[in-house]
Amino acid sequence: MPELRSLLSEAGFDDVRTYVQSGNVVLSSGRSPTGVASEAEKLISGRFGFDVDVIVRTGDEMAEVVARNPLGDVAVDPKRYQVSFLEAEPDPEAVSRIAGFAAESERLVSIGRELYAWHPDGVARSKLWTRLAGNGLGVRATARNWTTVGTLLEMAQGS
Repeated sequence: MPELRSLLSEAGFDDVRTYVQSGNVVLSSGRSPTGVASEAEKLISGRFGFDVDVIVRTGDEMAEVVARNPLGDVAVDPKRYQVSFLEAEPDPEAVSRIAGFAAESERLVSIGRELYAWHPDGVARSKLWTRLAGNGLGVRATARNWTTVGTLLEMAQGS
């Protein structure tokens, strides 16, 4: 993560901060979210030699994600409550197809470019989680648990 911070800072991004070891980055930029994602993907590929999908949300967008919290009344363990951040809004049929893999206790809500998923029995054996983590949605995506989502919002707000 220190190398990633250095790489992005050297490329002209400001206030670059990382959270845990999974590629979570909060930064400031005058570029569009699409421009930030594209530039970060190129930089990571060039420096580290592997391709990675970079999904970007602005601070305001992260605040909206947290404010929506459509499963807040049932999702009582933030480590089992996941938000998938998608590059684009998914096809409703793809979401329905994936939702069909949910166990009776699981919940899935699709709102715009985010999918909120509650896995009360954990993600390890969840068929729904396996599908969400794959390519079945037809759009690039990355997921974070609710704890990480909240922390990234706090970082974006300067807390």
